[in-house]
Amino acid sequence: MATAVRPSVLVTRPAGEVGRWVDALRAAGIEAEAFPLIEIAAQLPGAMAPLPPADAHDALMFVSAAAVAHFFRLRPMQAAGLGAARCWCTGPGTAAALQAAGVPAERIDTPPEAQARFDSEALWEQVETQVRPGLRVLLVRGADAQGRPAGRDWLARRLEAAGAAVQTVAVYRRLAPQFDEAARRRAQAAARDGSWWLFSSSEAVGNLRAALPGQDWAGARALATHERIVEAARQAGFGRVEAVSPRLPEMVASIESLR
Repeated sequence: MATAVRPSVLVTRPAGEVGRWVDALRAAGIEAEAFPLIEIAAQLPGAMAPLPPADAHDALMFVSAAAVAHFFRLRPMQAAGLGAARCWCTGPGTAAALQAAGVPAERIDTPPEAQARFDSEALWEQVETQVRPGLRVLLVRGADAQGRPAGRDWLARRLEAAGAAVQTVAVYRRLAPQFDEAARRRAQAAARDGSWWLFSSSEAVGNLRAALPGQDWAGARALATHERIVEAARQAGFGRVEAVSPRLPEMVASIESLR
């Protein structure tokens, strides 16, 4: 008897980050392929404000592993000169990037992996006791294609409401990918062949819609690592949307259960 072909999982994380997820899924026996829907590029010349001195802040919040990589590329050996500053981040991938850059694990604040919720709200629960009037916080984040800071402002607003002094620096840009004909055909096929689109960003959902205007997603299936992304996929018209954990072991278990 022929073995049924398992549907593929298209992992849409940025190119520099997608490989780890693809490898983990394949190691678990899940057919997975890389289909990045966000490109990471250097910041535009002149679009970024000068970086402050290494010890000018009490805490630095990095929104992603890309933020870590670009920040320390602009400031080589910065980790050794951060003084007593804490480094904040929302997920284990960014925490690992900070440690690879030389930041000791005990200086990093991030939601515990067991919590399986990695967003600004979860980070706030970890760092709220550090926040006081006058606390100096640098938000290291990405920018849009024009070099303007982009992303959620929830944490910045919460910090400012608590009296902290917040500065933002955008050290890289997040771009929509340019589809060649092969990518276009694969995406169109995946809209109807039972593949699962794995989204870890609402922006990725938007980039896919923009790349294929008019595409009917009613027969498509999506996996989303946060409720905001679940809603974005539903609004895009995906016929089936399932929430999965952003932690790879739980994600694998969820995908296995959906087969």
